[in-house]
Amino acid sequence: MVFSIAYHFLHDRALAEEIAQETFWQLHKHLRSIDSPAHVVYWLRRATSNRCIDYARRQKLAPQVCLESVPEPSGSDRLGDPMLSRRLRQLVASLPPKQRMVVVLRYQEDLEPEEIARVLNIPVGTVKSQLQRSLAVLREKVARTMGMVNL
Repeated sequence: MVFSIAYHFLHDRALAEEIAQETFWQLHKHLRSIDSPAHVVYWLRRATSNRCIDYARRQKLAPQVCLESVPEPSGSDRLGDPMLSRRLRQLVASLPPKQRMVVVLRYQEDLEPEEIARVLNIPVGTVKSQLQRSLAVLREKVARTMGMVNL
């Protein structure tokens, strides 16, 4: 779970491993303050999310490929899991760090808005509005890069 959150946020295997290692090291240091197995899961999600967002802010992490340079899709592409789609990963990576983490936690980790709000320590309404805005931006970018008019 820790590696998955970091990898889907950062799209860098080595960096995700480093974030996971740091997160587990911090868990080891705070183990006495953990109350239950559910608290461990909550703590790990929160710590991983915060580390990823902090890293993105420090590094001004941007998509590695300019959206305009993404080639047009071929007609033979088979539909698959949209989170595994290279294009969608690039588009998600172009979102601001907090919005990107909300999208990753919702659609990759399958958390409900209430759970995301607890993990990121933000109001549920903020989670919902960030999801709506992020999806609107992603729809617009998909439409623009694929030459579609309405989605």
